Amino acid sequence: LKILLLRLPSNSGYIWNYLEDEGEVSLTQVNDAVDEPRSRVNMAIGWLAREDKLEFNDEGRGVSVALK
Repeated sequence: LKILLLRLPSNSGYIWNYLEDEGEVSLTQVNDAVDEPRSRVNMAIGWLAREDKLEFNDEGRGVSVALK
């Protein structure tokens, strides 16, 4: 658990940079771009969302995410 919590800020930073470079992308694309288990990527996305840094769009077949 301790290692997981230590990696969360790093993963969140990577996702932030990825979204800054790519713009709006699907959640699947974010998960594919990060070399971490899907659960850890989703936790990092949740952290950024909780900090009100992300916006989400429901596209019917999936959800896209972008920086605010």
